[in-house]
Amino acid sequence: MLDIKRLTEKSAKGLPPTREEALGVLALPDGRLDELLEGAFALRQAHKGMKVGVQLLSSARSGGCTQDCAYCAQAKDSTADIETYRAADYRRLDATRARIDALKLARHCIGLSGLRFTDEEIEEFAAKVARLRASSPTPICCSIGFLTEAQARRLKEAGVGRINHNLNTGRRHYPKICTTHGYDERLANLAMLRRVGFELCCGGIVGMGEGDEDVADLFEDIAAVAPEAVPVNFLIPLAGTKLAEAETARLTPAYCLKVLCLARFTAPRADVRCAAGREVYLAGHEREMFMAVDSVFASGYLTAGGQGVEDTLRLIREAGFEPE
Repeated sequence: MLDIKRLTEKSAKGLPPTREEALGVLALPDGRLDELLEGAFALRQAHKGMKVGVQLLSSARSGGCTQDCAYCAQAKDSTADIETYRAADYRRLDATRARIDALKLARHCIGLSGLRFTDEEIEEFAAKVARLRASSPTPICCSIGFLTEAQARRLKEAGVGRINHNLNTGRRHYPKICTTHGYDERLANLAMLRRVGFELCCGGIVGMGEGDEDVADLFEDIAAVAPEAVPVNFLIPLAGTKLAEAETARLTPAYCLKVLCLARFTAPRADVRCAAGREVYLAGHEREMFMAVDSVFASGYLTAGGQGVEDTLRLIREAGFEPE
């Protein structure tokens, strides 16, 4: 039987769950969920208080990707109806920045589709980041593919403080999700970004046909990366993608909450974020969700819609928490 008190005490000392404990969390009887949430909440309160960071996403490059990630509307073989462009006009990014500042939100996250980039493309993007940073102290996080070390240093110089590079799923399940690049390439990229001095944002997607063992594998590797932020996405099957017809019945509110608690036990000091899917799978369970997480996105997920900013801020307050 899973010893939740011991698991909480271990996590407070910086010791991540063992594989057996991780599997125990995911298989925990629903009747013990309140106990699990209390353990996660103790860690969340100790490191994050009652604050919830709200972040907005904007896209600097959309579509045209050469990769075959099964969940993604921007994948090379996706037929999803999305807007595509090689480089967003600066005014588009600045409009999101201005809204973040006006509402006093936590962070501006900018996504760029694609696996690799030319030095010229990185320089163009870096110039836009530098302009954003010159007009606002709002932290900038980039969700971007594989960078050379020189490109990474240029983005850091421009003012990017954190880079998102998800592992997405466990190593054994990864070939079923993407075949155009490998799991070890992702780990190597994360190691390079850490050497350059970035904060890391590294999480995954649950609901892509994986088993509990794969989820446990994912969080074991996330613990080794030791990121400053852990985004947990629950699959939104998108028309035109390989996972458009994915079976998501296992993503009950109780199971999703167990996954979020496992994320908190794995990275107690990190920004644990419930990202895509929260509006679908955890509607009506926001109080319990915020017992484990301290960060959310508002206004959508690049190619999928989401809850508006004002509604998100109201939801946070109604759940008894405070927007950061």
